[in-house]
Amino acid sequence: MIKTELKEFLDEKAALYNNPNFIESDPIQIPHGFSLKEDIEIAGFLTATIAWGNRKMIINNSKRMMDLMGNSPYDFVMNHKDYHLENLETFVHRTFNGNDFKTFIKALQNLYQNHGGLETFFTNKQEDLSMQPAISAFKKYFFEVDHLQRTTKHISDPMQGSAAKRINMYLRWMVRQDNNGVDFGLWKNISATALSCPLDVHSGNVARKLGLLTRKQNDAKALLELDTELRKLDKNDPVKYDFALFGLGVFEGF
Repeated sequence: MIKTELKEFLDEKAALYNNPNFIESDPIQIPHGFSLKEDIEIAGFLTATIAWGNRKMIINNSKRMMDLMGNSPYDFVMNHKDYHLENLETFVHRTFNGNDFKTFIKALQNLYQNHGGLETFFTNKQEDLSMQPAISAFKKYFFEVDHLQRTTKHISDPMQGSAAKRINMYLRWMVRQDNNGVDFGLWKNISATALSCPLDVHSGNVARKLGLLTRKQNDAKALLELDTELRKLDKNDPVKYDFALFGLGVFEGF
């Protein structure tokens, strides 16, 4: 497929899946249940954190997370007492357990109290064409609070070779702005040009079949290769092609 044909094909598929019907079967529905900015960004962050495995299970367990916080995530993060955290101990999603959940609440509280919150942190740490150094810095600051070593695995570090799929997906949700009603476009001071495509088994396999990716592992080097190719197709909004790659892989078995 020549480049112009590839761009037309992927633009068409991106438009097909970047619509509100997509929300019904996607974890992004969880933050869409809120209207307060801080609720949206915290609900989105926690949902993205557990977004691996069966999608129905991800959605159900994300809803349970919200229920355990009284469906007011920002208020819970900022005003919880120790006994409120005890209610979180029963939570489990694959390897993310109640102790991890409690640590994440404390870490988010510290982030909002001492670092200006999620948007301010990522805005201040961004670079022109990459959010990967900001993600690496985020992991360091996030775990300023007391934590078990095991909990740190739930935030990836691109500087340690990870593709950081879940947090790149989260940044897409918060930053990308269009009129399609899927991504939120809440964070106005980060450019979509700096975003990276959430790279997982589905998007990676489709990207290889389309000649956008040659590296076999889904790691930080593969992400850089994929980002470079997608920016050639649309330098202003490269991660819109996440909709195309994901839709082709999950819904069409491409």
